[in-house]
Amino acid sequence: MKVELSEFLKDSRSQVHELVDRLYKHFDYVSLLGTDCKGTVFLVNAKGVEVRDSMWTERGFVVRVHDGNYHEFSFNELEDMEKLEKKIVDSIKLETDANLSSYPPIDEEKIKKDFSTEVKILPNSVNAQKKIEKLSEMKDMAFKESDKLKNFNAIYEEVQVNKIFISKNKDLSQSYVWTQGYLQPIVMEGDKIKSDVETFSGLKGVELLDEMAPKVPKIVKEAESLLSAQRLEPGEYDVVCSPDVAGVIAHEAFGHGVEMDMFVKERAKAVEYMNKRVGSDLVTMHDGAAATKEVSSYFFDDEGTLGSDTVIIENGILKAGLSDLLSALKLGTKPTGNGKRESFERKAYARMTNTFFAPGKDKLEDMISSIKKGYLLEKYGSGMEDPKNWGIQIMVTYAHEIIDGKLTGKIISPVIMTGYVPDLLKSISMVSNDFKLSGSGACGKGYKEFVKVSAGGPYIKAKARLG
Repeated sequence: MKVELSEFLKDSRSQVHELVDRLYKHFDYVSLLGTDCKGTVFLVNAKGVEVRDSMWTERGFVVRVHDGNYHEFSFNELEDMEKLEKKIVDSIKLETDANLSSYPPIDEEKIKKDFSTEVKILPNSVNAQKKIEKLSEMKDMAFKESDKLKNFNAIYEEVQVNKIFISKNKDLSQSYVWTQGYLQPIVMEGDKIKSDVETFSGLKGVELLDEMAPKVPKIVKEAESLLSAQRLEPGEYDVVCSPDVAGVIAHEAFGHGVEMDMFVKERAKAVEYMNKRVGSDLVTMHDGAAATKEVSSYFFDDEGTLGSDTVIIENGILKAGLSDLLSALKLGTKPTGNGKRESFERKAYARMTNTFFAPGKDKLEDMISSIKKGYLLEKYGSGMEDPKNWGIQIMVTYAHEIIDGKLTGKIISPVIMTGYVPDLLKSISMVSNDFKLSGSGACGKGYKEFVKVSAGGPYIKAKARLG
């Protein structure tokens, strides 16, 4: 079923063109991004049902103009065009004495295109009660699996993204749907409480609910296993990282580290290593809205740049960074389509999209059998990085013990993996032919400016410090 552009943006398009034409009388570059994103979150647990608007819901516009510097003005109503033109021009005149960085004008290619995707089941084709019923069935199924289960959260979120981008040379629109889901058991034995989560995501519709249900028994049993998990003896180990753990390594190590607005601000160590070795020959890493299909895939970014596939690392050599439009102008590079805003009211930054290691040729069983003593790491809880010094820290939920090439059944939890990024990537000695992405999370620029991202790849074998 085709995802149609929202009626609000369809109806606004002619007025947007008029406003852009009016503003070109005052500025040598004008663009306008219009957004109409609507989403809903459904949560069912033992305490009841909750339905709320998604945090990604927004509707409004942002104008960018150039008069030697770039200025922006956001608003959410298309009022009388003459009044709106005056309001924008007067507001920007007040900024002319500010100490702003100087940028050259944007030189855009001429393109007019409407983009849309298809899903099996459109969100608005299924009523809320039916979605709640499916989540309730998952919750009831979970409680039949274990008498140690104290609560179970079944969560489903659906978002339709609609955007238009208008300038003198560009007339673009895009409409797509993404969904995500979470199964979260909370178990208790004595005074010990543990929780786990299984995530689901994609450029999909309500069909995601049917993918979630069969995974309920598995996630409940995994949560139970955490009740008997043991503690780790800290040290350096051979490890096999699952696709989601490998993905967070990619995200933290060379996602934030190569966001090129940090190059402009001289806050990224990666700038010193361009075209130098930062990983083993087996390491190739991508980022891009067009590199694969997940929740962070789009046709054009929030600055009107078409999505691309950027090879960040190729066979261990650092090749490229991720840029928004203004950092590319400042650095004299080609923009990569990574200019993303938390909302129309927020600034565009260089941000990750789908970040992942490319698959290799190894098999998971061979990777495990190659380890004398080490761990298979699965499911990350969180990650942090320092783009200035290239330190990394990842919280891992499961470490499955490997002795003499075999899984012993012993589980360690939780585990913290730390290290220096080039050392970790250079230690990668095997890469599987599997490939999986997860887009169930979001990423902030520091502690704010959250956007949707996805990450993943194959299983990787490396040496890591665990604690």
